[in-house]
Amino acid sequence: MKPFTALLGAAAGTHAADQMALATLPLTATLVLGAGPDLLGLLVAAQSASWLLVSLPAGAWIDRLPRRRMLIVALTLGLAASIVAVAAAATGYVFLLGLAAIAGASGTVVYVLTSVSLLPSLVAAGDLPRSNARLELARAVVSLAAPFVAGLLAQHLSPTWGYALAALGACLALACVLALPEGNAPAVAGERASLANAIRLGASFVVRNDLLRGISLCAIFWNFAFFALLAIWAPLALGPLGLDPAQMGLAQSAYGAGLILGAVVAPVTARRLPPLVTLIFGPAVSIVAALMFLAAPSGKGLVLAAGGYFLVGFGPMLWLICQTTVRQLVTPSPLMGRVNATVQTAIYGIRPLGALAGGLVAAHAGMNAALLLIAVSFALSTLVIVLSPLARLRAMPAPVQIPSRA
Repeated sequence: MKPFTALLGAAAGTHAADQMALATLPLTATLVLGAGPDLLGLLVAAQSASWLLVSLPAGAWIDRLPRRRMLIVALTLGLAASIVAVAAAATGYVFLLGLAAIAGASGTVVYVLTSVSLLPSLVAAGDLPRSNARLELARAVVSLAAPFVAGLLAQHLSPTWGYALAALGACLALACVLALPEGNAPAVAGERASLANAIRLGASFVVRNDLLRGISLCAIFWNFAFFALLAIWAPLALGPLGLDPAQMGLAQSAYGAGLILGAVVAPVTARRLPPLVTLIFGPAVSIVAALMFLAAPSGKGLVLAAGGYFLVGFGPMLWLICQTTVRQLVTPSPLMGRVNATVQTAIYGIRPLGALAGGLVAAHAGMNAALLLIAVSFALSTLVIVLSPLARLRAMPAPVQIPSRA
């Protein structure tokens, strides 16, 4: 099996396991363990917190240990989490289900950061856009399918069957990772003394690099806006838009369709358009989406909301694939894990703040004010790109060339 094919198979299995576990958690907690909204919220928060708490130390370890070994650790965590979740459902221990949620999400964090860091060593620099697009397409497809599959299993068999499928996905991913070639640890000599110092060096590199700084700030503003939108979506859809729950779900599913189309189109745009076009288009089209949500209450709410969700899936997916490639090209291999972890932590750190801001503004100033906040945040994410060197990037940067150890 070719190395990239193995990594692609591992990506499909890992994201299938992660999304099945994500969709199965609330069903198991509610239908099997009888958890109420407060306990369910705590379980979902524990699952989400792993992305924020684990990323930075994981990034440092990715730069210290062979990356194939880190992938094996990540997938083993995911497999163990599925087994523990089934045990929790069988014994009725909610605490065990929470541990399973944290362990499974932590495994996904380590896998995602490691795979992004490993990819530049498996494919040529010119193939990075297409390879990143294929990896993101695998994630988008399973993200769209997992909630539906988990719901069918819960209705006709048992919610815990979702964890069985998650375990199967982790096993398939583990088999693919074992087909990858062994690699040496990429860490730079002299950085093993302090984990905190290693993390600081990665964050410092992001702050000092103009391209990475622009990418990070754009992602922060965009994720703030998107999670503010998610926070107000249900009251917006069921209130001013006059949608029923089925129409609400249909409109939101357009987001998944946008993600898939963006991943399919990304290799073509990478070949035919300069990076600056994609990097500006991604956040800019989100402004159009926000305006569509603003106009939706005046009529054709379902069409405009679905169109808005499609755009915030399509454009930002193109942006994500393009900026991931830029990150991989400008980051030295010994810093790759920590740089990716720094960006990831910034993104996941801002998401709860965006959701909180969206809900508070909607509650105290009205839905239109919240939608304006979202539009302004999307506009700021675009402005960051326009004012940064990313807006002058007519070709992908040359891969950084430094010795693997110094």
